[in-house]
Amino acid sequence: MDVGIVAQRGNNRAAYLAGDLRERLREVDVRVRLDEATAAELDAEGVPVDRMDAPDLVVSIGGDGTFLFAARGAGGTPVLGVNLGEVGFLNAVPPDEAVEAVLAEVEAFREGEMRVREAPRLAATCEGWESPHAVNEIVVQGERRGHGGGAGVEVRVDGSLYSGGHADGVLVATPTGSTAYNLSERGPLVHPGVDGLVVNEMCATGGMPPLFVAPDVTVGVTLTDAAEAVIISDGRRPHTVEVPTEVVVERTGPPVRVAGPSSDFFEALKKLE
Repeated sequence: MDVGIVAQRGNNRAAYLAGDLRERLREVDVRVRLDEATAAELDAEGVPVDRMDAPDLVVSIGGDGTFLFAARGAGGTPVLGVNLGEVGFLNAVPPDEAVEAVLAEVEAFREGEMRVREAPRLAATCEGWESPHAVNEIVVQGERRGHGGGAGVEVRVDGSLYSGGHADGVLVATPTGSTAYNLSERGPLVHPGVDGLVVNEMCATGGMPPLFVAPDVTVGVTLTDAAEAVIISDGRRPHTVEVPTEVVVERTGPPVRVAGPSSDFFEALKKLE
């Protein structure tokens, strides 16, 4: 069996735990792959994170941001999150239980009994370009936000016009992402057991309220009246396009596969207060 480990960059605690976990896994005859940043901390050889789809399990050690980083490279490989952050919607395992939790997943894998939960991903397409796949949200916005910024916006759901006017941008979020950027833009919280997408205009002038739609719809966002449009996936890798333009956002595969115990959604919410 192969296990990949991705630890939060610049976090000595995460690197120490990664080293301890590596040694324990080797004791039970598991091959361990470290991402390049983690390997550098442990003076070992590493692989690019985008090759973390090769192992049978990936362990993320850090906060939700580290989990997203690991999941981008893991593809359809199950990811187990160890929580060193403050909230931990995606990371259910506390650090003092990390070794035992990972070893339990190794045993389950060897017995053919590993259970995983799936969370959707999103992708944006525009003029032949496709965004990196997002676990939380896709944002389509004007060149800059705030006074004097934004763009003219039209939002269509499966081709039907939902809203139009001026806004900083539009955010399309998964249930996983409802607790992230969407929440800061006054979007609704969505329980992870509910399937669908949130469509949320950002600082709209006379726009419509956030809309919760079926998981398989196509959301079209047309931007006008701006120097350019910016498409952002999970807060990373902004891609700039000329306007007017239409950006299409919809679900894509493979889904994120989450291994290990589930976090308590309502308990995690209390940490947002």
